[in-house]
Amino acid sequence: MALGSDRYASRADWLLLIGCVFLSVVAMGLPGRLRDPVARALRQTVLAPFLALQEQTQLLAASLTRYQTVAVQRDSAVLAATFLPELRNENTRLRGLLGLGQRLGSGYAAAEVLHQALPTSALTLVVSAGKKEGVRPLAAVVSPEGLVGIVSSVDNEMSVVVTWAHPEFRASAMAADGSVYGIVAPHGTEGPRTWLLVLRGVPYRQLVPNGTVILTSGLGGVFPRGIPLGTVVAVAGEAEGWERTYLLRPAVHPAAVSHVMILTGSRGGGAGGGGGDVRAAFQSAGEMP
Repeated sequence: MALGSDRYASRADWLLLIGCVFLSVVAMGLPGRLRDPVARALRQTVLAPFLALQEQTQLLAASLTRYQTVAVQRDSAVLAATFLPELRNENTRLRGLLGLGQRLGSGYAAAEVLHQALPTSALTLVVSAGKKEGVRPLAAVVSPEGLVGIVSSVDNEMSVVVTWAHPEFRASAMAADGSVYGIVAPHGTEGPRTWLLVLRGVPYRQLVPNGTVILTSGLGGVFPRGIPLGTVVAVAGEAEGWERTYLLRPAVHPAAVSHVMILTGSRGGGAGGGGGDVRAAFQSAGEMP
Protein backbone atom coordinates (compact mmCIF):
# COMPACT_ATOMS: atom_id res chain seq x y z
CA MET A 1 0.00 0.00 0.00
CA ALA A 2 2.81 2.38 0.94
CA LEU A 3 4.68 1.42 -2.24
CA GLY A 4 1.71 2.32 -4.39
CA SER A 5 1.33 5.68 -2.67
CA ASP A 6 4.98 6.49 -3.34
CA ARG A 7 4.53 5.51 -6.93
CA TYR A 8 1.48 7.74 -7.28
CA ALA A 9 3.28 10.70 -5.66
CA SER A 10 6.25 10.23 -7.96
CA ARG A 11 4.00 10.10 -11.02
CA ALA A 12 2.14 13.24 -9.90
CA ASP A 13 5.42 15.13 -9.47
CA TRP A 14 6.49 14.20 -12.98
CA LEU A 15 3.14 15.28 -14.41
CA LEU A 16 3.40 18.61 -12.54
CA LEU A 17 6.91 19.18 -13.84
CA ILE A 18 5.87 18.38 -17.43
CA GLY A 19 2.89 20.70 -17.07
CA CYS A 20 5.06 23.56 -15.79
CA VAL A 21 7.53 23.10 -18.64
CA PHE A 22 4.66 23.06 -21.17
CA LEU A 23 3.12 26.20 -19.71
CA SER A 24 6.53 27.91 -19.77
CA VAL A 25 7.03 27.07 -23.42
CA VAL A 26 3.53 28.29 -24.23
CA ALA A 27 4.07 31.53 -22.25
CA MET A 28 7.35 32.20 -24.04
CA GLY A 29 5.63 31.74 -27.37
CA LEU A 30 2.81 34.19 -26.60
CA PRO A 31 2.97 37.67 -28.09
CA GLY A 32 3.96 40.53 -25.76
CA ARG A 33 0.44 41.97 -25.53
CA LEU A 34 -0.82 38.68 -24.09
CA ARG A 35 2.28 37.62 -22.13
CA ASP A 36 2.59 40.78 -19.99
CA PRO A 37 -0.92 40.68 -18.47
CA VAL A 38 -0.48 36.98 -17.65
CA ALA A 39 2.89 37.62 -15.99
CA ARG A 40 1.43 40.52 -14.01
CA ALA A 41 -1.47 38.41 -12.84
CA LEU A 42 0.88 35.63 -11.73
CA ARG A 43 3.07 38.10 -9.80
CA GLN A 44 0.04 39.50 -7.99
CA THR A 45 -1.44 36.12 -7.09
CA VAL A 46 0.57 32.90 -7.12
CA LEU A 47 4.05 34.45 -6.93
CA ALA A 48 3.18 37.24 -4.47
CA PRO A 49 4.32 35.35 -1.31
CA PHE A 50 7.57 34.30 -2.95
CA LEU A 51 8.31 37.84 -4.15
CA ALA A 52 7.59 39.22 -0.66
CA LEU A 53 9.92 36.62 0.85
CA GLN A 54 12.66 37.58 -1.63
CA GLU A 55 12.24 41.27 -0.76
CA GLN A 56 12.51 40.52 2.97
CA THR A 57 15.64 38.45 2.32
CA GLN A 58 17.26 41.30 0.43
CA LEU A 59 16.35 43.77 3.19
CA LEU A 60 17.80 41.42 5.80
CA ALA A 61 21.05 41.04 3.84
CA ALA A 62 21.34 44.83 3.46
CA SER A 63 20.69 45.30 7.19
CA LEU A 64 23.34 42.72 8.06
CA THR A 65 25.86 44.50 5.81
CA ARG A 66 25.07 47.86 7.42
CA TYR A 67 25.38 46.32 10.89
CA GLN A 68 28.79 44.88 10.07
CA THR A 69 29.92 48.26 8.72
CA VAL A 70 28.72 50.05 11.86
CA ALA A 71 30.39 47.42 14.07
CA VAL A 72 33.70 47.90 12.27
CA GLN A 73 33.43 51.68 12.59
CA ARG A 74 32.58 51.36 16.30
CA ASP A 75 35.53 49.04 16.94
CA SER A 76 37.85 51.44 15.09
CA ALA A 77 36.54 54.36 17.15
CA VAL A 78 37.02 52.42 20.41
CA LEU A 79 40.57 51.48 19.41
CA ALA A 80 41.38 55.07 18.47
CA ALA A 81 39.92 56.33 21.76
CA THR A 82 42.03 53.79 23.67
CA PHE A 83 45.27 55.09 22.19
CA LEU A 84 44.22 58.76 22.09
CA PRO A 85 45.69 59.75 25.50
CA GLU A 86 48.98 58.01 24.67
CA LEU A 87 49.13 59.72 21.28
CA ARG A 88 48.40 63.08 22.89
CA ASN A 89 51.16 62.55 25.44
CA GLU A 90 53.63 61.54 22.74
CA ASN A 91 52.63 64.54 20.64
CA THR A 92 53.19 66.82 23.64
CA ARG A 93 56.59 65.29 24.31
CA LEU A 94 57.65 65.64 20.67
CA ARG A 95 56.62 69.29 20.67
CA GLY A 96 58.60 69.81 23.86
CA LEU A 97 61.61 68.12 22.26
CA LEU A 98 61.36 70.36 19.20
CA GLY A 99 61.14 73.41 21.44
CA LEU A 100 64.20 72.28 23.39
CA GLY A 101 66.11 71.78 20.14
CA GLN A 102 65.25 75.31 19.02
CA ARG A 103 66.48 76.76 22.32
CA LEU A 104 69.69 74.74 22.24
CA GLY A 105 70.28 75.87 18.67
CA SER A 106 72.99 73.30 17.86
CA GLY A 107 75.26 70.79 19.49
CA TYR A 108 72.77 67.95 19.80
CA ALA A 109 71.52 64.84 17.99
CA ALA A 110 67.88 63.78 18.14
CA ALA A 111 67.26 60.06 18.64
CA GLU A 112 64.44 57.59 19.13
CA VAL A 113 64.48 55.12 22.00
CA LEU A 114 64.48 51.72 20.32
CA HIS A 115 64.39 49.23 23.20
CA GLN A 116 66.18 48.16 26.32
CA ALA A 117 69.76 47.07 25.82
CA LEU A 118 69.10 43.85 27.76
CA PRO A 119 65.69 42.15 28.22
CA THR A 120 66.38 41.81 31.93
CA SER A 121 67.54 45.41 32.44
CA ALA A 122 65.25 48.43 32.60
CA LEU A 123 68.24 50.63 33.45
CA THR A 124 69.81 50.91 29.98
CA LEU A 125 68.36 52.03 26.65
CA VAL A 126 69.33 51.74 22.99
CA VAL A 127 68.81 54.91 20.93
CA SER A 128 68.90 55.49 17.17
CA ALA A 129 71.91 57.82 16.95
CA GLY A 130 75.59 57.02 16.87
CA LYS A 131 78.97 58.10 15.53
CA LYS A 132 77.44 59.33 12.27
CA GLU A 133 75.50 61.93 14.24
CA GLY A 134 78.54 62.94 16.28
CA VAL A 135 77.59 61.04 19.44
CA ARG A 136 80.45 60.26 21.82
CA PRO A 137 80.73 58.21 25.01
CA LEU A 138 79.84 60.13 28.18
CA ALA A 139 77.53 62.50 26.26
CA ALA A 140 74.50 63.69 28.22
CA VAL A 141 71.10 62.34 27.12
CA VAL A 142 68.17 64.65 27.87
CA SER A 143 64.46 65.10 27.31
CA PRO A 144 62.48 68.35 27.64
CA GLU A 145 62.00 67.64 31.36
CA GLY A 146 65.63 67.00 32.25
CA LEU A 147 68.40 64.41 32.34
CA VAL A 148 67.68 60.86 31.12
CA GLY A 149 71.18 59.43 31.43
CA ILE A 150 74.60 59.21 29.83
CA VAL A 151 75.94 57.43 26.72
CA SER A 152 78.02 54.41 27.68
CA SER A 153 78.94 52.99 24.25
CA VAL A 154 78.54 54.11 20.64
CA ASP A 155 78.18 52.32 17.31
CA ASN A 156 77.92 53.91 13.87
CA GLU A 157 74.13 54.20 14.00
CA MET A 158 73.13 53.35 17.59
CA SER A 159 74.19 54.07 21.15
CA VAL A 160 73.65 52.47 24.54
CA VAL A 161 72.45 54.85 27.25
CA VAL A 162 72.84 54.26 30.98
CA THR A 163 69.87 55.94 32.66
CA TRP A 164 70.05 57.77 35.96
CA ALA A 165 68.45 54.70 37.62
CA HIS A 166 71.54 52.57 36.98
CA PRO A 167 73.48 51.77 40.20
CA GLU A 168 76.69 53.18 38.74
CA PHE A 169 75.20 56.55 37.75
CA ARG A 170 76.58 59.66 39.46
CA ALA A 171 76.26 63.36 38.68
CA SER A 172 77.67 66.46 40.28
CA ALA A 173 74.67 68.58 41.27
CA MET A 174 73.60 71.88 42.77
CA ALA A 175 70.46 73.68 43.86
CA ALA A 176 68.89 75.92 41.24
CA ASP A 177 70.05 79.02 43.14
CA GLY A 178 73.60 77.69 43.53
CA SER A 179 73.44 77.62 47.34
CA VAL A 180 74.02 73.86 47.75
CA TYR A 181 76.28 71.39 45.95
CA GLY A 182 76.45 67.62 46.19
CA ILE A 183 76.44 64.32 44.33
CA VAL A 184 73.23 62.78 42.92
CA ALA A 185 72.89 59.00 42.66
CA PRO A 186 70.03 56.51 42.33
CA HIS A 187 68.39 55.61 45.62
CA GLY A 188 68.62 51.87 44.94
CA THR A 189 67.53 49.04 42.66
CA GLU A 190 65.00 47.41 45.02
CA GLY A 191 62.14 48.45 47.26
CA PRO A 192 59.38 51.08 47.01
CA ARG A 193 61.86 53.92 46.45
CA THR A 194 63.63 52.36 43.48
CA TRP A 195 62.75 55.17 41.07
CA LEU A 196 64.04 57.98 43.28
CA LEU A 197 67.34 59.83 43.42
CA VAL A 198 69.38 60.90 46.43
CA LEU A 199 71.46 64.03 46.90
CA ARG A 200 74.52 63.26 49.02
CA GLY A 201 77.34 65.36 50.45
CA VAL A 202 75.24 68.34 51.59
CA PRO A 203 76.83 69.89 54.71
CA TYR A 204 74.82 69.29 57.87
CA ARG A 205 74.42 73.02 58.54
CA GLN A 206 72.79 73.63 55.12
CA LEU A 207 69.08 72.86 54.87
CA VAL A 208 67.51 72.16 51.49
CA PRO A 209 63.73 72.84 51.55
CA ASN A 210 61.28 70.46 49.91
CA GLY A 211 60.49 71.58 46.38
CA THR A 212 64.03 72.77 45.63
CA VAL A 213 65.01 71.97 42.04
CA ILE A 214 68.37 70.21 41.70
CA LEU A 215 70.42 70.71 38.51
CA THR A 216 73.68 69.37 37.16
CA SER A 217 76.50 71.64 38.33
CA GLY A 218 78.89 71.15 35.42
CA LEU A 219 81.72 70.21 37.76
CA GLY A 220 83.86 67.35 36.48
CA GLY A 221 83.27 68.18 32.82
CA VAL A 222 80.90 65.28 32.13
CA PHE A 223 77.48 66.98 32.20
CA PRO A 224 76.89 70.59 31.19
CA ARG A 225 75.62 72.94 33.85
CA GLY A 226 71.88 73.42 34.33
CA ILE A 227 70.15 70.15 33.34
CA PRO A 228 67.26 69.38 35.75
CA LEU A 229 67.81 66.21 37.77
CA GLY A 230 64.89 66.26 40.17
CA THR A 231 63.09 67.98 43.03
CA VAL A 232 63.74 67.55 46.74
CA VAL A 233 60.88 65.70 48.45
CA ALA A 234 62.27 64.61 51.83
CA VAL A 235 65.33 64.09 54.01
CA ALA A 236 66.66 60.58 53.42
CA GLY A 237 69.10 60.49 56.32
CA GLU A 238 71.68 62.32 58.41
CA ALA A 239 75.29 61.47 59.14
CA GLU A 240 75.73 62.82 62.61
CA GLY A 241 77.69 66.00 62.65
CA TRP A 242 78.59 66.53 59.02
CA GLU A 243 76.09 65.78 56.21
CA ARG A 244 72.47 65.25 55.20
CA THR A 245 71.09 63.12 52.37
CA TYR A 246 67.95 64.21 50.51
CA LEU A 247 65.47 62.25 48.41
CA LEU A 248 64.69 63.63 44.96
CA ARG A 249 61.73 63.03 42.70
CA PRO A 250 63.36 62.59 39.26
CA ALA A 251 62.61 65.09 36.52
CA VAL A 252 62.33 62.25 33.97
CA HIS A 253 61.16 58.66 34.26
CA PRO A 254 63.09 56.47 31.77
CA ALA A 255 60.04 54.33 30.98
CA ALA A 256 58.11 57.39 29.80
CA VAL A 257 60.73 58.46 27.25
CA SER A 258 60.28 57.65 23.55
CA HIS A 259 62.55 60.30 22.01
CA VAL A 260 65.64 62.01 23.41
CA MET A 261 68.37 64.47 22.56
CA ILE A 262 72.05 63.62 22.92
CA LEU A 263 74.18 66.69 23.60
CA THR A 264 77.24 66.61 21.37
CA GLY A 265 78.96 69.95 22.16
CA SER A 266 81.96 70.56 24.40
CA ARG A 267 82.10 69.75 28.14
CA GLY A 268 79.90 66.72 27.74
CA GLY A 269 77.43 68.40 25.42
CA GLY A 270 77.21 72.11 26.17
CA ALA A 271 74.66 73.96 24.04
CA GLY A 272 76.05 75.18 20.79
CA GLY A 273 79.35 73.51 21.50
CA GLY A 274 80.56 76.06 24.03
CA GLY A 275 80.09 77.34 27.54
CA GLY A 276 78.64 74.11 28.87
CA ASP A 277 75.60 75.84 30.43
CA VAL A 278 72.14 74.82 29.24
CA ARG A 279 70.12 76.21 32.12
CA ALA A 280 68.39 78.83 29.97
CA ALA A 281 67.07 76.20 27.55
CA PHE A 282 65.31 74.27 30.31
CA GLN A 283 64.15 77.39 32.18
CA SER A 284 62.48 78.63 28.99
CA ALA A 285 60.51 75.40 28.82
CA GLY A 286 59.11 76.06 32.26
CA GLU A 287 60.30 72.77 33.69
CA MET A 288 61.72 74.53 36.71
CA PRO A 289 61.03 77.72 38.61
